[in-house]
Amino acid sequence: MSDGEQPLADSMGKFAKVVVDGHKVPDVEWVGGRILLSTKRLLLVTNDGKATIPLKRVRSVRARENVNETIAQVSGYLSVQAGSDVTLLAPKDLEDFEMDLFRALLDKEVIFGKHPAVEGGVVQNESWQKGRLTIEDGEVALALGSGRFVEIEIDDVGTVEEYEGPVQGTERPIVEVEHTEEGTAVETHVSGTKRHVSVLASLLEKGAEQNTASDVELSDAESEVLMALYSGVSPFQIPEFVGMDVDRVEEIYDQLVEQGILERIRTRRDVSLKARGRSIASDAMGEE
Repeated sequence: MSDGEQPLADSMGKFAKVVVDGHKVPDVEWVGGRILLSTKRLLLVTNDGKATIPLKRVRSVRARENVNETIAQVSGYLSVQAGSDVTLLAPKDLEDFEMDLFRALLDKEVIFGKHPAVEGGVVQNESWQKGRLTIEDGEVALALGSGRFVEIEIDDVGTVEEYEGPVQGTERPIVEVEHTEEGTAVETHVSGTKRHVSVLASLLEKGAEQNTASDVELSDAESEVLMALYSGVSPFQIPEFVGMDVDRVEEIYDQLVEQGILERIRTRRDVSLKARGRSIASDAMGEE
């Protein structure tokens, strides 16, 4: 290994090239071997030789489940784009290796952050600040120059959006992530290089995908209660705020808890939105 390079993971598994120089490989074949990860590169080793993927060339990482017969030999894998090549990796310890890879690509990277950019559905007057990312198992943390420390639990992510916008006078890639802070729905915005933003969005989307709201149909009353909670109204004040009696609101709470949209806190009338619920509420408010 080169000076300063540290080993991070070593796993047996399978790998396959599916895109080379921007062209799809017609006949994809899995090859068995060792998949090694260091702070500077991925190394794919077989009996016939080895291939190196420098981490500085990695543009995106996506977790996939098998989607066709060609790759049905594995149940799950990572799709790694480096330059104009795409390689599929299926290490035996997929979840652990995946987090090691995200950590190698993002941990301790300097970025710009804005927090909270939105709180309770209301845009806040926060400015962009320099910050540093920390990647832990199941969590992304952001230390801002102001001294503020933002923790984003991946399982708590509601929505993720990528776009380009102004950051301190320059157009830069931005990722917006919706999550909670002390029970309140907030958005944290992060900017950096295209590589930083793309890889970070991939990591955060792991949570957003499991909290999708596409299969939920709510009544008008349920939507009204959900949007009020999303806007920051206390669960105890919901009956008066939406003009419903307490028993009807309790019934709606029970229904939303059963659907995995709310969770009970300490008392019967105390609830909080889960990530799936925030996603639904955000969509509903956008339709108003």
